[in-house]
Amino acid sequence: MNRVSHAIDRIHVSFDDENLVANAGLLLVGTLAVRLEIEALVNSMVRLSGRVGGSRPGRKVLSLVHAIVAGGSHIDHADILRCGGTEAVLPFQVMAPSTLGTFLRSFTFGHVRQLEAVVGATLKRAWSMGAGPGTARLVIDVDSTICEVAGRKKQGAAFGYTKVLGYHPILASRSDTGEVLHARMRKGSANTARGTGRFVEELIARVRRAGATGEIVMRFDSGFWSNDTITTLGRLDVRYTMAVRTNNKGPAKAIAAIPDEAWADIEYTPDGAAQVAECIYKGRRLIVRRTRLTDPHQAKLWPDWRHFAFLTDVVGDTATVDAFHRQHAVVELAIRDLKEGAGMQHVPSGNFSANSAWLQCAVLANNLIRWTATIGDAQADVDHLTVARTVRMRLIALPGRLVNRAGTMTLRAPLHWPWAAWFHRRLDRLRALQPQPG
Repeated sequence: MNRVSHAIDRIHVSFDDENLVANAGLLLVGTLAVRLEIEALVNSMVRLSGRVGGSRPGRKVLSLVHAIVAGGSHIDHADILRCGGTEAVLPFQVMAPSTLGTFLRSFTFGHVRQLEAVVGATLKRAWSMGAGPGTARLVIDVDSTICEVAGRKKQGAAFGYTKVLGYHPILASRSDTGEVLHARMRKGSANTARGTGRFVEELIARVRRAGATGEIVMRFDSGFWSNDTITTLGRLDVRYTMAVRTNNKGPAKAIAAIPDEAWADIEYTPDGAAQVAECIYKGRRLIVRRTRLTDPHQAKLWPDWRHFAFLTDVVGDTATVDAFHRQHAVVELAIRDLKEGAGMQHVPSGNFSANSAWLQCAVLANNLIRWTATIGDAQADVDHLTVARTVRMRLIALPGRLVNRAGTMTLRAPLHWPWAAWFHRRLDRLRALQPQPG
């Protein structure tokens, strides 16, 4: 076809090829789901028998998860798995969106907790296949986010401290990979620290069961500042860095008492100066960073030092531990990925438990995307913080056509696909994985 003479307006469109596969890279995700035996795991752990829409939960969870992996943010986006030959590259029967909506509404609080347990069991299996930290130090970042909704008919949605109508889930992410290790949906009116103690206990138990045998360090912002939480971390033998509110009377007084000679300069932004120091606050190590602008014009707006402080029991010099705590900001990348790349940009149901189950499916999807690109490979082809959108574009959103070549089903993909070699390597790696029960 001559591109010059063939006008784009003369192209005819026909949706009639039953062998075309939308998102052919779902073959990778489906292969990993088979090795992790997720369908059987859900069937054995999520007990919805007797409830309307509760039968065969495994294939319904996989339908939701794979739709989210493909970029779906609504329940009816699952129809993308039912077009052309897409279902042929998946290891399960895809369920209709109407069936999936009924399924989600069949969940109660207890059933959501069962699905949470599935996420934990899947984590254990993936880590046993090489994705886990093993004896190395595991750094976990805990934070909360706001999932905004429109309309007042969403059960549990409310206005919180941000004055935004929505839900207020809490989640924990692994700092070096972006995996979401634990997540829980909360009502929009919940304060940041609500339920943190129990959440931390469940989280540590989960990662220990999954095979994390080395040191665990958790990082929190000031919204989670709590003596009870610090006590819980000590009992669980978990190190921590926990930001405090410097406008509170106690920390402010301790910071003011730090002598000038105790402050040490550290590298910071080009237009700003920063110093760190430490003191003891209520028997705990308090590290303080103070910053100010150096540009003469900007400095007129903020002429004084601004202070940021955190409590910690992490061993190390002041500047090193401060830099370590500042890396807590990577949790925002995990949150963004969970929203933009794994289904939480939209909360689809009016039922709170249904939305809680959706959150767990989004967590599974987020982790499957990352494991698809890295599991079984000691030197992964992507940086550990590559967002899900990148993996989706390069490996998953791949057009293809299923053909029969001498009795062998073959998935034909575009010539000169830039990441074809990577796709083949990942498929070989995933097919070489051995299922790890337990």
